[in-house]
Amino acid sequence: MKHILFFILFLTVATVSAQTEFGGKYKPIPAPKFSSKPKKVPAPEVKKPEENLDIPSINTPNVFDNTSITPKSKYQIGEKKSTFSMSTENDFANPGDRYVAKMEKDLDKALKDAGLKEDGEKLVLSDVSFGEIRTTSAYFIIKCRDYGAIDGDLIKATLNTDTVRDGLLLGPIFKEFKIVLQDGINTFELEALNKGELGGNTGEFQIYDAEGKFVLSDFWNNFNAGVRAKFIIVKENVIK
Repeated sequence: MKHILFFILFLTVATVSAQTEFGGKYKPIPAPKFSSKPKKVPAPEVKKPEENLDIPSINTPNVFDNTSITPKSKYQIGEKKSTFSMSTENDFANPGDRYVAKMEKDLDKALKDAGLKEDGEKLVLSDVSFGEIRTTSAYFIIKCRDYGAIDGDLIKATLNTDTVRDGLLLGPIFKEFKIVLQDGINTFELEALNKGELGGNTGEFQIYDAEGKFVLSDFWNNFNAGVRAKFIIVKENVIK
């Protein structure tokens, strides 16, 4: 019994002594401070499709690479061309010759339409009558010119078989001369002496009376050499 009491007393003294020894040296450990900001969570890493070796790549089909869809050109290098032809031309013919005739024909037509060349296919071969003129005038003034291309057309003027003008060269400006009329019927002619450099003889005429009054105007077109333009002029007597 004594031993138990002694042991309890010893424990009590030891406890009080320990508290006295460490009482002044004890420092409490402060609680950790936590920030109010939310913790950043790193974004998950995204791998590029080409870096993902687990997924097979997808190739888009190209129809132009498929020869079963697009037919081969017959003009591909190395492919022999067909030698069959309906043409009768030989292998040494100039390929430009086939166009020369057509170009010449088109040029000839354009020149004729523009008045730069007479139409040789419609060359006048017979005399042409310009009708009858009745007048009381003592004479007529005849004016002539080349109304088309100036290509050296020559004419001769006759009145009642008498030559009035010979070798008259027609130009762009009117050239004039006078014919004196006799009473009654007068035969007046303009004869083409040649064909011009570009085709038949072509010209225009104007007729005025002694008082300067206009009587008649017309033209001859594409006359062959020797063809004549004929006029019948009837001079009537003045009744007093």
